[in-house]
Amino acid sequence: MYQFYKVVTVILSLSLLACAEEPDAQQTMGQDMPPPAVSVMTLSRENVTLSTSLPGRISPSKQAHVRPQVDGVVVKRFFEEGAKVKKGQQLYQIDDSRYRAQYNSAKADLQSAQANVTTLEARASRVKNLISKNAISEQENDDVTAQLAQARAAKSVAEATTQLAKVNLDYTKVYAPIEGHISRSQVTEGALVTANQTQPMATITQLDPVFIDIQSSGKEVLKIRELMREKGALPVDIVLNNLTGERYPHQAELKFSEVTVDETTGAVTLRAVAPNPDGLLMPGLFVKANILMSTDSALLLPQRATTRNPDGSLVVFVVNKKNKVEARPVSVKSLYRDQYVVDQGVAEGESIIVTGYQKVQPGMKVSPQPWGAAPASTAEE
Repeated sequence: MYQFYKVVTVILSLSLLACAEEPDAQQTMGQDMPPPAVSVMTLSRENVTLSTSLPGRISPSKQAHVRPQVDGVVVKRFFEEGAKVKKGQQLYQIDDSRYRAQYNSAKADLQSAQANVTTLEARASRVKNLISKNAISEQENDDVTAQLAQARAAKSVAEATTQLAKVNLDYTKVYAPIEGHISRSQVTEGALVTANQTQPMATITQLDPVFIDIQSSGKEVLKIRELMREKGALPVDIVLNNLTGERYPHQAELKFSEVTVDETTGAVTLRAVAPNPDGLLMPGLFVKANILMSTDSALLLPQRATTRNPDGSLVVFVVNKKNKVEARPVSVKSLYRDQYVVDQGVAEGESIIVTGYQKVQPGMKVSPQPWGAAPASTAEE
């Protein structure tokens, strides 16, 4: 019996010893596992153009509402709707019968007044000769002088009346005040127009160049105004469609800033000028204006390589020279496309993890490989 208990005791001891040694074996196996593979990129400085995107609206550089200057019936239209017209081109003809008659009557009155002045001037000259010979009285000379002054005054009135009649006659021809594209006609032949009407007959809009009115917050505009004082004008890229990213082929220039802040919106209006030779930019069109602030050497960090802490701060995982992971908080000063412009936290030449950081911890050893390369095969695979 004693020997039986001795055998059982030996067996239990061996079992306990095997159990005690099993974790060490598992730990040894874990240490033999290869480090996880991660994709890394080396940070380097690049020349980047920093910009700010703001909403903008197209407005014409010139716009004129064509209105009649005299009353009358429109008898003819000389332009095609939507066509380009030149400054001074005749657009409409208003019935000029009444104004032509008034002009002819005023010319006749002027000729009569001129003839009267000529007659009285000749009479006054004779009277002066007779006065020198004491052949007539001074009273007769005074009468002739007064009549001549009245005749000259009547002639001046007739000249002014004739000039006014000529102006009204010319106003029956409605001309284009500026060059540009003309809208549809608001009146037709046979329509009665008046000199004091508020409705325009048509509208002419100059589309080359055009203005881009941009709204910016009061704080953001301070930096823009400072750059404008230094450089005079800032280049502006125009995005026509935010969904497709379609860009306008010509570059605009930011040249003007309002000097007051709108009290209701807290915004300041900026104005850029853009060439528009093809008429692609239409007044009223909303666009996105990318104001190019500066071109500098910057350290760029892909957004996908960063994570955020609960407090909103950014963290990036760096692989040091020993291939161990370090968690670095970083601060950024702006956004460039899909990358951050780094201010502090990482330096040029350091390797950061772009993909695979979800499976690592600070202090862990990893197997780095260039970002974009095919992942290396592990021992398990």
